[in-house]
Parts: sequence; C-alpha cells; structure tokens
Amino acid sequence: MGIRTFKPTSHSRRFITSSDFSEITKDHPEKSLLGPLRRTGARNNFGFITTRHIGGGHKRRYRVIDFKRAKREISAKVIAIEYDPNRTSRIALIVYKDGEKAYILCPVGLEVGQEILASAKADIKPGNALPISAIPVGTTIHNIEIRPGKGGQIAKGAGAMATLVAKEGQYSQVRLPSGETRFILTECYATIGQVGNADHENITIGKAGRQRWLGIRPTVRGTAMNPVDHPMGGGEGRGKGNHPMTPWAVPCKGYKTRHNKRTNRFIVKRRSK
Repeated sequence: MGIRTFKPTSHSRRFITSSDFSEITKDHPEKSLLGPLRRTGARNNFGFITTRHIGGGHKRRYRVIDFKRAKREISAKVIAIEYDPNRTSRIALIVYKDGEKAYILCPVGLEVGQEILASAKADIKPGNALPISAIPVGTTIHNIEIRPGKGGQIAKGAGAMATLVAKEGQYSQVRLPSGETRFILTECYATIGQVGNADHENITIGKAGRQRWLGIRPTVRGTAMNPVDHPMGGGEGRGKGNHPMTPWAVPCKGYKTRHNKRTNRFIVKRRSK
C-alpha cells in the first residue's frame, strides 16, 4: 500500500498520484455478492436537482458489505483483498466454515489466509468483531454500531479509527475520528483495528477529468454568478462575496446546522473547540 507517481508527460500528469494497489489480490469481484447501483443524476422523483455537483462517472456494481457481522461464533478465512469502487477503503472477501462468503471492510494488518471471528470471546486482533463490553479500554476500533444489531455506522472510511476511552455501566465512551467523544451502548458491536488504505488522503486528483470519472461535476463559485442565481452574485466588478452562504442564503463555513436535540445527551465532548 503506497502512492504511485507518474512521468510528467503533461501539465496535469506531473501532479497526479494514485494508489499502487499492491495489497489487491483479486481482480474480479465475487458475483454472488454484487448488487445493482442505479444512478439518479442527483434528481428526485419530480426531476428536480436535490444535490448539486453529481452526475456522470464510470458505471459501477455495488458490493454487498457485511456491516452487521451477524454470523457469530463461526470463524471465517480471508481469501482475497479487493478494490471497491464505491468506497475509499479496501474490502476483504471471507469464507465461513459452512461455505458462506461475505465482504467486510479490510483493516490494517489483515492478510490473506488469516482467520477472523465475530464473538464476545474473540481475540483482540484486527478484523475480529466483539461487543464493546468485551473490548479493553484504549483499543482502536472501527465499523461501530450505534444501535445494537443495526450494523456499523461509525468509522468506515479509509484510515478511519476510533478509540474506546472508558466504560460506565451500560454505556461506553468512544472518541470518534472527528474528535468528538460520545456515549455508545456497550452491547453494540465494533471491529478491532484501523480501516486500511490510510494513504488515500495523500492522493492528488491532478486534473478535472478524473473528478468526472468519479461522478463529480464542476462547482461554480457563488461570486461568479448573477444575483438571480446566488446571494453572493453580481456587483460592479469583482465582488468579495462578504458572508459565505449557499444559493438558498443559508450561512456556511462555521454555521451550526445541527437540530437533533434528542441525541445531545450522548455527546460527552463536541468536536468543535
């Protein structure tokens, strides 16, 4: 797992970097674990754009990932490490002793041939899934459940990891990748280790066309628009834009948009200073 550079045969090629994919052991995905992935063009059922800057991109098939690790007390063997076009992390193809196959997120240190287990009695090794009550304080974890049995929802991106800080009765304190410390039920499952492909954040896109391959359309500055199109548009000459905001006049860059008072009590320390 490293960063690959290229000969500067063009201006954009000089700065482009990509993953060397050295950890990938299998070229083609498991057909039984593929699902359809239909594109919406960021439009809703009325045909209106609901999310800007989405469209195009390479055709993909969805890889069905087992975030729940619901097959408990049965060990599985890692048979391949694969690329997933739908996420930044790598995925591991595992096969259980009864013959069933599944995809899981590939943590740092997990290699082909290793055995993993989802159980309260499992060892504290990368790839093993345990309830938080059975994990020692200070352990690095990922793919953490918020509700028992719902499947992992926290720390799933490349290089992501959380730290188990403390346990207090039925709740545990977990420091999330954002810096926030949060109460999570100790009966929730989490996977040991840090999500792999940590070098993803060091990759340089290098050119606009590569963003289009990913399905990301151009972003136009609000100050470059007309007043009819954006609150920051217009003006004689080039304007400063003053207060940064969205096209719908909602302040951004520091403006708080959280309204979920129901879960405020679970936040021990916020990520903001």
